Amino acid sequence: MDNKSFNLVTKPWLKVIDLDTNRERTVSLVELFENAQNYRQLAGEMRSQDLAILRFLLAIVTTVYSRFDAAGEVYPWLKVSSQSPQTFEVDQDEFSQDASQEDLLETWQRLYKSGKFSEVVTRYLKAHADRFDFFGRMPFYQVTTEDYDALVPKKKSIAAGKGQVLVKQLNRRVSESANSPAIFAPKSGEVKNEMSLDELARWLITYQNFTGVTDKTKVETEEKFSNSAGWIYRINPVFAKGNSLFETLMLNLILVDKRDDSGDYILQKPVWEYKSIRAYIDRRKRQVLPSNIAELYTAWSRIIHIEWNETGQPTLFSAGIPMFSYDNALIEPMTTWRRDKKTNAYRPAAKGLRSLGIAMWRNFGQYVKVREADDIHEPGLVVWLRLLKSQHLIAHDKPLLLNSAVLISDGNATSQSPAAEVVDDMQMQADVLFDSEIVDYWPTRIEEVIELTQTVGTDYYHFASDIGKIRNLDVRSFAGGMSAKFYERLNEPFKAWLEGLTGQDDREVKINLWKAKLKEIVMMAADDVMQASSPRDIKGIPSERGPLNIFTAKNHLMYSVRVHLNL
Repeated sequence: MDNKSFNLVTKPWLKVIDLDTNRERTVSLVELFENAQNYRQLAGEMRSQDLAILRFLLAIVTTVYSRFDAAGEVYPWLKVSSQSPQTFEVDQDEFSQDASQEDLLETWQRLYKSGKFSEVVTRYLKAHADRFDFFGRMPFYQVTTEDYDALVPKKKSIAAGKGQVLVKQLNRRVSESANSPAIFAPKSGEVKNEMSLDELARWLITYQNFTGVTDKTKVETEEKFSNSAGWIYRINPVFAKGNSLFETLMLNLILVDKRDDSGDYILQKPVWEYKSIRAYIDRRKRQVLPSNIAELYTAWSRIIHIEWNETGQPTLFSAGIPMFSYDNALIEPMTTWRRDKKTNAYRPAAKGLRSLGIAMWRNFGQYVKVREADDIHEPGLVVWLRLLKSQHLIAHDKPLLLNSAVLISDGNATSQSPAAEVVDDMQMQADVLFDSEIVDYWPTRIEEVIELTQTVGTDYYHFASDIGKIRNLDVRSFAGGMSAKFYERLNEPFKAWLEGLTGQDDREVKINLWKAKLKEIVMMAADDVMQASSPRDIKGIPSERGPLNIFTAKNHLMYSVRVHLNL
């Protein structure tokens, strides 16, 4: 494999869906950026893999367009470093925060209007092509034998054969270690360890973002640390999805951070721009939170070395790197946040197995600041979209689709293996999401509707509890199951209601339409239970409120619904 080359800049390895034919294609980095407007979306093995790849692609365009304008010219307030023709620094004599933000927003606008990325992205990729070769001198997203052995304890060196990770463990659809077979995996037997080069490249990026903690090898540090899971694994991802891959990339291309009022301009530095792997690991050992998006989006959780045998089969060696803290890591734009009551620090509002069935719309207030007094941090992406709308760079009636792809771990502290993948979305017009009304602010009204809907959901839960009591079942489990199915019935109608809102709507008319729909859904759900009733349901049982049977339970439900909906 010494003379082999697989350069991601020019070799096809990214899976996309063609807009015209709806067929899957495999393209190189250059092809993707030259034709992003012709592709519907990424089409990898998992939606969470697509998210990891999306962030990798965003690291590239964020780096490029934070240095070059749409015409490919260096911004007047930057200058090429005297130390390297590929390195830039701020020209303090020319720089001002206002001027730089105007230039960056103008670049975004010109690109968005042109409908495609400019040639400067290809130029950048070709200039850094040596860092994107899977078998290069500095192999892509890998370390050499020399670097690996220098960074880990001697007894964990490559020659010792320690710290191996199987290909089937790298594949997050299988995630099988040597000790625990994945019985329901999409592959079986030895096929689990087979993978083409293009797929290996995709999973390598994904694994860095969604690493479990089954591996024990670590880089040597002065202070002890525990191997951490991949960064995206412990956030609640949110990103904007456009009508094409180009639009998706553009909507998520954050060139101006309005939350940073320091007045400084932060230069982008993705992992491949570090002079050496050891320089990058030295920084990671200090657990310094990245100050720029490109570095965050390309952050490693492991150093990985790949040995190839004579038949071209890979053996992977992995060692953990100290991970920076999630506390107040507000540089991360693709997550919702919650406040830790003990430390007062903001941490990502990560999704777990217990919250598996809770749709995005039910946590609407985590995505958009509903009330000025609310003690929340909007996702940086939402702040960016708000800026685009306020600057009239996107239309007021532009449909904005907020998407989420969450890979949820098993919750086991010693493994954190993937247990479930949840994909969700909610769509609203820009005018609704970023309403300018003060008195009848749409987000406030939407949050009120959601609270009312969940109150009715509680009414239905009590109804389900009554049915469980009548049937002498485990009430908590039975009611929980019925409640989950009820919310499943609500998801699509509520998302459709959100999608249909406009900034010009009469708020009360639209809200009453949802109330009527909600009442209809409750009645249908209750009727389904009635139709499946048994003689025991009809006979009922005595209770503190008097006779309790399926009829009185439904009467209690409908009375509560009428009171709460005021219909």
